Amino acid sequence: MARITLQDIRHAYGPDPQREEDWALKKLTLELKDGGAYALLGPSGCGKTTLLNLISGLLAPTEGRILFDGTDITDASPEQRNIAQVFQFPVIYDTMTVYSNLAFPLRNRGIGEKEVDARVREIAHMLELDATLMKRASGLTADGKQKISLGRGLVRSDVNVIMFDEPLTVIDPHLKWVLRSKLKELHHRIRRTMIYVTHDQTEALTFAEQVVVMKDGQIVQIGTPIELFERPQHTFVGHFIGSPGMNVLPCEVKGGKAIFAGNNVPAFNAAAYKGNGKTLELGVRPEFVRFAGDGIPVDIVKVADAGRYRIVETRHQAHSIKLLVAEGAELPSGQARLHFDADHTQIYEDGWMVS
Repeated sequence: MARITLQDIRHAYGPDPQREEDWALKKLTLELKDGGAYALLGPSGCGKTTLLNLISGLLAPTEGRILFDGTDITDASPEQRNIAQVFQFPVIYDTMTVYSNLAFPLRNRGIGEKEVDARVREIAHMLELDATLMKRASGLTADGKQKISLGRGLVRSDVNVIMFDEPLTVIDPHLKWVLRSKLKELHHRIRRTMIYVTHDQTEALTFAEQVVVMKDGQIVQIGTPIELFERPQHTFVGHFIGSPGMNVLPCEVKGGKAIFAGNNVPAFNAAAYKGNGKTLELGVRPEFVRFAGDGIPVDIVKVADAGRYRIVETRHQAHSIKLLVAEGAELPSGQARLHFDADHTQIYEDGWMVS
């Protein structure tokens, strides 16, 4: 296993980057602790796969250094880094049996057959491949083949880090949930450093202990799922995580108090604002908005059933505000009023939370 440190990393695919947009990865520094479970989360094109490939050695950074346990491995090959990587689409040997595919990484390193058999059967059982072990991989479905790819990444016990690049894209939706749970269970058992790349917030939040949220080649926040949900440090994190995402509304701050469209709104960090921002906004998740006897006057414009709760969209002047209401709870008729939970309402200055 390894503690992974990235120091002042920048990467560009072109030969002579001049402008900010020429960089696929802007300058970033990041440390991933030994034995941790991490997710790199963000929209397509944000740089998460580039970052993963820099760690694995498939790419060399344009600038900066990469260290494993304090040793500079920036110029080391993937083999020298001793990593396992699972890609978005299956990478297997079609002419081999499932058993031989899983055994290949171990046999290639001279592991004894007794240990090979034990490891192969353990991983096959975990991935529910027991019944197909002696079948050729070519006869399996796409999700069956991807399970073999996952198994080939997991079967070795000597790797520094196991990396997953959107590995569940071709997997059946029900099986996705099962495999996410299995990966988390495996991590708790073996405590190997794992890095999971995805654009799916559910995958990231259910797998990882720490989530690295990326946008436009930069890291905007690193935190636990709870921290990202309750204290998004940037409005992008508030939008990207949560369904529906955080309400973001224009505001001003006067005398240490937030004001939205002429209404005083309680916000826990309003008093910390120093008056330097070009754009001021307040953010509050729908989970922390409720109907009340006083507060911001709104009209209810849409109600969507989401099972255990309803997503209620309201409007104040030109601004949409969403909240969650428990299934079966009575909705106000006509004009209603909203109250924001002060402990979960925060002010953002140029997109970043005021602190």
